[in-house]
Amino acid sequence: MGGVKDIKSKQELDNLVKDGSAVMVHFWASWCDASKHMDQVFSHLSADFPNAHFLRVEAEEQPEISEAYSVSAVPFFVFIKDGKKVDTLEGAYPAELANKVSKVVGSIHAGEPAAPASLGMAAGPSVLEAIQDLAKINSSSQGNTHPSPPAGVTDLNTRLEKLTHSHPIMLFMKGTPEQPKCGFSKKVVEILKAENVKFGTFDILSDNEVREGLKKFSNWPTYPQLYCKGELLGGSDIIIAMHEGDELKQAFADHGVDDDVSKSAVVEPNGQKAGVTDSAGLSSALSSRLESLINSAPVMLFMKGNPDEPRCGFSRKVVEILREEKVSFKTFDILSDEEVRQGLKVYSNWSSYPQLYIKSELIGGSDIVLEMQKSGELQKILIEKGIISLEERLKKLVNSAPVMLFMKGTPDAPECGFSSKVVNALKEEGIKFGSFDIYSDEEVRQGLKTFSNWPTFPQLYYKGELIGGCDIVLDLKSNDELASTLSE
Repeated sequence: MGGVKDIKSKQELDNLVKDGSAVMVHFWASWCDASKHMDQVFSHLSADFPNAHFLRVEAEEQPEISEAYSVSAVPFFVFIKDGKKVDTLEGAYPAELANKVSKVVGSIHAGEPAAPASLGMAAGPSVLEAIQDLAKINSSSQGNTHPSPPAGVTDLNTRLEKLTHSHPIMLFMKGTPEQPKCGFSKKVVEILKAENVKFGTFDILSDNEVREGLKKFSNWPTYPQLYCKGELLGGSDIIIAMHEGDELKQAFADHGVDDDVSKSAVVEPNGQKAGVTDSAGLSSALSSRLESLINSAPVMLFMKGNPDEPRCGFSRKVVEILREEKVSFKTFDILSDEEVRQGLKVYSNWSSYPQLYIKSELIGGSDIVLEMQKSGELQKILIEKGIISLEERLKKLVNSAPVMLFMKGTPDAPECGFSSKVVNALKEEGIKFGSFDIYSDEEVRQGLKTFSNWPTFPQLYYKGELIGGCDIVLDLKSNDELASTLSE
């Protein structure tokens, strides 16, 4: 052992896993800078832990392996011991990687915090040096887009409060203004620059604690999120509507944003606004062709291979998602045309594939599409763009689990007494059920009233059919009919 070995087939990986040794697998991509930085840490770790296997898999080139380990984004790490997957890590978190490796190998105590202060217990000096280098790289690449948390601040809410107030206009986004990592973040950046305002940003992909914590702090489940003087204005759909209605600048004024904030956006030496795609390097013929391809279908996917024979795991995943959403879509195999493959990267300012467009707007790659599907944001934009109807979305939601409860809050934290009673009744009967917090989506909340012809919540469904509200559920339970009704 010792050093990092590149894996070329699933059989090769399976053979190494079978011997029962500790195995660390880094799924990477040549286009991903974070993968390259983390590969340095991974290589140093292989030297510090010579008795374990350290393996690299190029995710897009080995779709069979990527699919087997549910890889949808890079960098991604899988930890295997005694022939079984015991842990995973998604993203560029060097300290956490070092501690997860050491726990699998068994050189530190379980529960050791994955923090730089304790990292010396998890890895040798070479790893510490690599992490320090990576920190410098990240710092220089991000510039002053977001402030570091003040020393001694341990309470997450306090930190989030400080972050949301760190600039009069503050955008929490995926990526940076110069390199947005999703179409929605890119759109809001362009709007703020069109509004000629200065703004700070925070890349939520760089800090999972902020990424997850801010969802609860703001009661807003998706990104980007735009704040003015510490108050949430909304996400991309709201900002787009406010901009198109000439209401955004007024909202800034209403929040008392000083005039010196309302200055022109940063302009690069070439005269182009920072972060806005410059496709001037493309010929007019190629630009016209790319535009025509993007507009050739309401839902357009640029992928490797075709829907029946995807040539990479990421492309296969997006195809599966679109099919699950039951939407018609057209594809273009970028492996069949090098001019399109390279040109579209410049045109869209997006360096990898697949790329999904809805009504000519870039949505993003596989990781973005997967996250949007999980959060319900994908269905929302498909409805907004007229691709699917609200009724179709509601049909899918009520059928998303055999027993499905639409309630106020969640089963662990109901936000009304009636919802709480129905949850307790289902739990007492030992009935497994899915749930949807109608406070999280006003469109679903109002639409379901018409869809079901039932004006109040909670609403309980079985196999897509409405059972009723709180009174009916409690009546069924008191008559010992609830379990039988939900199992017919």
